Amino acid sequence: MNPTPPYANLTPDCLLDAVDSLGLRSSGSLLALNSYENRVYQVGIDDASPLIAKFYRPERWSDAQILEEHAFVAELTALEIPVVGALEIGGQTLHHHAGFAFALFPRRGGRTPELGDPQVLEWLGRFLGRIHAAGRAHPYRVRPALDIVSFGEEPVAFLLSGEIIPANLRDAYRTLSAQALDGVRACFARAGHLETLRLHGDCHASNMLWTDAGPHFVDFDDSRMGPAIQDLWMLLSGERSEQVRQLADILAGYEDFCEFNHRELHLIEALRTLRLIHYSAWLARRWHDPAFPQAFGWFGTPHYWEQQLLLLREQIAQMDEPPLWSA
Repeated sequence: MNPTPPYANLTPDCLLDAVDSLGLRSSGSLLALNSYENRVYQVGIDDASPLIAKFYRPERWSDAQILEEHAFVAELTALEIPVVGALEIGGQTLHHHAGFAFALFPRRGGRTPELGDPQVLEWLGRFLGRIHAAGRAHPYRVRPALDIVSFGEEPVAFLLSGEIIPANLRDAYRTLSAQALDGVRACFARAGHLETLRLHGDCHASNMLWTDAGPHFVDFDDSRMGPAIQDLWMLLSGERSEQVRQLADILAGYEDFCEFNHRELHLIEALRTLRLIHYSAWLARRWHDPAFPQAFGWFGTPHYWEQQLLLLREQIAQMDEPPLWSA
């Protein structure tokens, strides 16, 4: 891992100079927004509304991969789907300054959607159906796919390769993670061959903003190829009976615009397991970024890893359960 903090040179002056380099006149006001993978700021603009400046984490995505995401969001915008895409300035949506790739976005307000409201879930389902209908039109060419290797096998190998996990818990993690990945593979096998499409990729409540006019979707930074259920399962919570109702509400709207393959329901707990594993490895990989120890001080403690072992055991059991319903 690179020991140099990735944003060490992204000073306020550098940030404002980057915005000014596009011919805009920043007012000098900056507000850091909640983001750890990238750096995101609200920037005041003279005689205009503030803009959102997103500075991409160095070496995470190539320019081609970022531009492919921008192009997908532009497709959705052209279809009048409520997403927030990068602004085109000087014919470009991706810009560079002082070694950083960055993009500017319009500021859009909103609140977290009420996921306990059936009408809200159906409304979200309609727009997710429209996003996926567009996502099926053609595949990503350079952005990666959500798969067992990159979200499960490789993160486990990374976590076990050093001293990230306490020595007295490492063997238990090795055993349980292997069992969990066997469960994931079994879930994918039960689902059979499935279509993949361009996804939002990280479709949780914080990446959807709600207004009286309905939802809009933000932050397609994790967009990739994958099964449609990846954008639906993170909207589910509570007991099994509650999740069944929530999924029915979502699909009531979704299937107005996009067909859903119910065999993908076999993947819900498998995808939850992969996210659990991938999240631990993500925190470990980012630990040299000073923002991470400050925000996630509990990571790496014995208690954290004991909790991970418990969660893996629970997921192993959940993956043996039947799907929420059968087609």
